[in-house]
Amino acid sequence: MALRKLKPITPGQRHKVISSFDDVTTDKPYKPLLAPIKKSGGRNNTGKMTMRYRGGGHKRRYRIIDFKRDKQDVPAIVQTIEYDPNRSARIALVEYKDGEKRYIVAPEGLKVGQEISSGRGIQPEVGNAMYLSDIPLGTVIHNIELYPGKGGILARSAGSYAQLNARDKKYAIVKLPSGETRMILQTCMATIGSVSNSEHNLQVSGKAGRSRWLGRRPRVRGVAMNPVDHPMGGGEGRQSGGHPRSRNGMPAKGYKTRRPKKHSNKLIIERRKK
Repeated sequence: MALRKLKPITPGQRHKVISSFDDVTTDKPYKPLLAPIKKSGGRNNTGKMTMRYRGGGHKRRYRIIDFKRDKQDVPAIVQTIEYDPNRSARIALVEYKDGEKRYIVAPEGLKVGQEISSGRGIQPEVGNAMYLSDIPLGTVIHNIELYPGKGGILARSAGSYAQLNARDKKYAIVKLPSGETRMILQTCMATIGSVSNSEHNLQVSGKAGRSRWLGRRPRVRGVAMNPVDHPMGGGEGRQSGGHPRSRNGMPAKGYKTRRPKKHSNKLIIERRKK
């Protein structure tokens, strides 16, 4: 995957850096795996705004992704690598030997025509989904399950990956993208390789309008508000705003919000870095 810097023939293109989409092989999604998305605009079921600075955005359709990889011992052939408007990573359409087609999160280096599979007794090659008990130590993995059979929820965004470091009784010790080292049951599944589109973080939108296309509205600083609207609002002239905190008064900048007695604390060996 490569980046493309545009010539500044308009003000919005002066600093714009976007993906070249060299890895994408088709612009038409597989229709049976599409689902509608209803935008909420940050409102809950009573119509009250519970999340600010959301709204608008281009109309999208959801691509149904197979995060479970539960079709085991049936090889599949990669048909296409596609752009997904709902995530930063690329997705791949795979067709199993029995004719069923599914979308998966595409790992880096996956090619059209490549054969992948999931289950036990397979090789730890890019795109294969395996149990943590079968993956060699030191392997780079992504799309990791936290609970057996629930589907992968860890390391799914563009360029992210985790590393399998060790095993201890029924647990595997995995270093996550955040820097946290944690124990995960060896009966959970993970996919070999790192997630595609690794240069996503180097893109530059170039103008505010591209954020509006993504459904993001302008964010207002707390110190620019009135006292009635934010704990850091008000003051004569340019006031600093006091202690940094959220709109509901929760302190920010290092205040720990994790529950001290959370049940998963015993599974965390090393906390994520600040």
